[in-house]
Amino acid sequence: MCGICGLYAPGRIDRAVLKRMNDTIAHRGPDDEGFYTDDRVGLGSRRLSIIDLAAGRMPIHNEDESVWVVFNGEIYNFEALRAELEAKGHRFLTHTDTETIVHLYEEEGDRLFERLRGMFAIALWDRKQDLLLLARDRVGKKPLYYAWDGQRLLFGSEIKCLRQVPDLALTLDWDALNHYFAYLYVPEPLSIFREIRKLPAGQFLRLERGQVTTRAYWDLSFEQPFTETDERFYTEHLRELLTDAVRCRLVSDVPLGAFLSGGVDSATVVGLMSQIMREPVKTFSIGFDEESHDELRFARIAAKAFGTDHHEEIVRPNAVDLVEKLVHYFDEPFGDSSALPTFMVSQMARRHVKVVLSGDGGDEAFAGYQAHAIHQRDEAFHRRVPPPLASALGAGLGLAARLTGHRKLTRAAGAVQRASRPLEGRFYKAYDTALRRQLFTGAAREQVRAATVEEPFAAYWRSQHFPDFLARVLYADTKSYMNNDILVKVDRASMACSLEVRAPLVDHALLEFAARIPSHLKLHGDVSKYIFKKTVETFVPREIVYREKHGFGVPIEAWFMKDLRDLLHDHLLARGDGADAFFNRAFVERMLQEHARGARDWSGQLWPLLVFRMWWRHSKP
Repeated sequence: MCGICGLYAPGRIDRAVLKRMNDTIAHRGPDDEGFYTDDRVGLGSRRLSIIDLAAGRMPIHNEDESVWVVFNGEIYNFEALRAELEAKGHRFLTHTDTETIVHLYEEEGDRLFERLRGMFAIALWDRKQDLLLLARDRVGKKPLYYAWDGQRLLFGSEIKCLRQVPDLALTLDWDALNHYFAYLYVPEPLSIFREIRKLPAGQFLRLERGQVTTRAYWDLSFEQPFTETDERFYTEHLRELLTDAVRCRLVSDVPLGAFLSGGVDSATVVGLMSQIMREPVKTFSIGFDEESHDELRFARIAAKAFGTDHHEEIVRPNAVDLVEKLVHYFDEPFGDSSALPTFMVSQMARRHVKVVLSGDGGDEAFAGYQAHAIHQRDEAFHRRVPPPLASALGAGLGLAARLTGHRKLTRAAGAVQRASRPLEGRFYKAYDTALRRQLFTGAAREQVRAATVEEPFAAYWRSQHFPDFLARVLYADTKSYMNNDILVKVDRASMACSLEVRAPLVDHALLEFAARIPSHLKLHGDVSKYIFKKTVETFVPREIVYREKHGFGVPIEAWFMKDLRDLLHDHLLARGDGADAFFNRAFVERMLQEHARGARDWSGQLWPLLVFRMWWRHSKP
């Protein structure tokens, strides 16, 4: 596990700049650093030593040193690939998974990425062909940013790498800002800066003789669902795939453990680890003083059932002091407040291990969110109630809510307004279109008015033939929320602590199988993740398997009404930093006042606004 950076700039390779780029991501790899430069390319790498601790320094090269690679991630099938390549005559100098990439490229060219099982961001330089390849893993576990000006290509694991290049001028991307306030994240391929892009998951970039192209090498297909009716077909295959996905992620030359949240996904991963490993699994959990958000009771049930070496901590409001630190590590606004406990559990785990496994990805694959059932109900409403009538009903409920202050009416109005929209308009996490109009000033609205935040979702529906409504929703969640929120959050928060996180439930073989499972076996009446739960109920405690779903949330609503009230006002009503010109001060004051007196819960809107103001103060262009 590492951080990578580099530049393609014929005749302009500045090793001092490359060193500064590499230094900014030392947290991703504090154990070692390495460089390669010639007259056209510079490659940098920071290493968190996991496999082949003594001889795994990057960059890694082939036999004649014409091909060089730097790599962030883990290749779980590298031993099988190595045996295949050695049989073809390739000579290996190390025992790392990285070297497999070099020799596989010699055999496969840019088709090599289709052969890799794992998480990765790769930069490969073929000096003889004047070819630079950049690639990301299928689901986007590992990040890769780049900037191309037609002559020079800069890239790195984090935006801060690129900001070390002195003549790279950056400007705010208003389209990205609009998306951020809608969804809490900046979606790929955008970044918060117009000049910097994210390489999308499952794609690679070719820079060959001065020409840049990008191409997808993988996507998740729902087009051919299984027709098998016997549930045992699914449970038996799932159990086999789950076990294999966990087992291959236990390859490590350093101690490893697992995050244990108290939900069925992390409990499944820990349960399988406990069956495979000889020693007790080290598990790590975070809780809250607020009972409504505390999951520790269920984490302890799982820890006891599997006999783990369990560790836990409590998150309190002073954890918000960490937000400014997280702003530094995320590089762009990121409005999911669960980044706080993710960072804290990563800090705790790093005191004991270098690697953990997590349960991320199970909800998107098997329909585990409450929102999936809500989407189904919304779709039924949308089909039965004419849009004009639905809009009128929502407006009437909204007016009644404002006059009475009743939260139930507010929620009902929101539900009707959401259900009246087309599907692509139901994925908002923070500010919907109407709220963004109130949030932004007139000048800011002029900047964002051309941005269509719903278009990526509409494009998802056009990408393939979906067998049913739920399949469309799960594909969108995988491509948007999981990719741009969940995996980004875990990568930045954990790597800030020099901790590697492996996620068996986003193994591409498992995802491909799950995509073909009929939707009624995922959302089965009122039971979410039905077939997944049937698969794991034989070894995970039933009180965890069939408990009500709880997200990894933070009690921000209560904190903003008490402990953090002054901090919130100080940041959101500040003047003179330039960002105050973007936001309608009267609307922000109204949100603060209504939240403080309990008239309406605005925490979901206030938190991303707070994060943006902090980011702007420290990282603005």
